[in-house]
Amino acid sequence: MIDRAQQKHLHRETLRVYYEDTDAGGIVYYANYLKFIERGRTELLRQLGVESSQMMTQHGVAFAVKRCTVDYRKPAVLDDELIIETEVLRLGGASLDLQQTVRRGDDIMVLVDIKLACLDLGRGKPRAMPGDVRAKLDEYFDKAQNREK
Repeated sequence: MIDRAQQKHLHRETLRVYYEDTDAGGIVYYANYLKFIERGRTELLRQLGVESSQMMTQHGVAFAVKRCTVDYRKPAVLDDELIIETEVLRLGGASLDLQQTVRRGDDIMVLVDIKLACLDLGRGKPRAMPGDVRAKLDEYFDKAQNREK
């Protein structure tokens, strides 16, 4: 079996579906997948040493969702163990393009293409990523690119 995390240099986060995540039929409510992928992105950044709270207090910036396209393929249900995979596709000066996949085993439940923008919290406008944040993302992205070659 091929380890997808090594194959594509994906970050993987595992979570369990709780009752609070579901509708009356025990199926994950569609909007909760956005919460799941947010956790996956946050943990990837945390692993790289990029803490959201530090970005806000030290640099006055935060990543915000600019665009999100969600393809719901199969429903997850109560007590499922899900794997959230996050792959950085492209780094811009003030943006990040990612693909996130919610899996149950080998089954793709939800596929998400997402663009994050680095926002100046004081002005509410896009701003280039702080140098230290950008350096950590560049290093991660470069490693991912080299693995694909």
